Amino acid sequence: MNYNIYYCIFYCIFMLILGGRVMPTNITIQRILVIVLQRIKFIILLTLVCMLSFFLYSKFFITPMYSTSAMLYVQNYNAKSQSNQENGKIFSSDISGSASLAEAYIVFLNNSDSITSLFNDCDVSITNDSFFITVTVSGSDPQTCANVANQICETAGDVFADRFAYGQIGIVRSAQVPNAPYEPNNLKNALIGLVIGLVASVLISILLELIDLTVKPDDDLQEMYDIPIFAEIPDFGN
Repeated sequence: MNYNIYYCIFYCIFMLILGGRVMPTNITIQRILVIVLQRIKFIILLTLVCMLSFFLYSKFFITPMYSTSAMLYVQNYNAKSQSNQENGKIFSSDISGSASLAEAYIVFLNNSDSITSLFNDCDVSITNDSFFITVTVSGSDPQTCANVANQICETAGDVFADRFAYGQIGIVRSAQVPNAPYEPNNLKNALIGLVIGLVASVLISILLELIDLTVKPDDDLQEMYDIPIFAEIPDFGN
């Protein structure tokens, strides 16, 4: 897409707004740098205001979200069958079988009324890594998140015993009450505000320069009206 088309559109709009008056068109990198230096106070002020606004909004208006997790293990054998194995060793077939059982059991947990009734309006994710099942709970109240995760683990053991005639399940790690929220990230939001404020202030400065038709250096007259400059009366006051 040719960017000159967009420039012409904006140029025509400004021409209509300004009643057909001519404005400078030689916007170069050097001139942008000059504009930025001329309006550096405005740019810094607007950038800081935008950064502070994003930080305050993140700090006081976004609900903090907490997350905690508990872990279960699933085995496709019970303690009695395990003791019958050679030297009590666990073979690779046991690990793969336990992983398959854990994956199938997750599907059962996600569709069990006994489990889903414990969610308590929290965001619950149940995943497995091999034969380990991780229950992750997120919500606005840290204590509720920990309680929900632990209740799911306890109920999961009872459901497993009621539904499966083989294997066993146990708790590896109980959920702890999280000390700090995982979102919002106030520092990250403040940095986003800083970038947005910086970009917006620079664009506004360039826009103000474009619609500013006051004559500054003598090059402006030659550029705007295409007439030669023969003399200049200096401002002795400055």
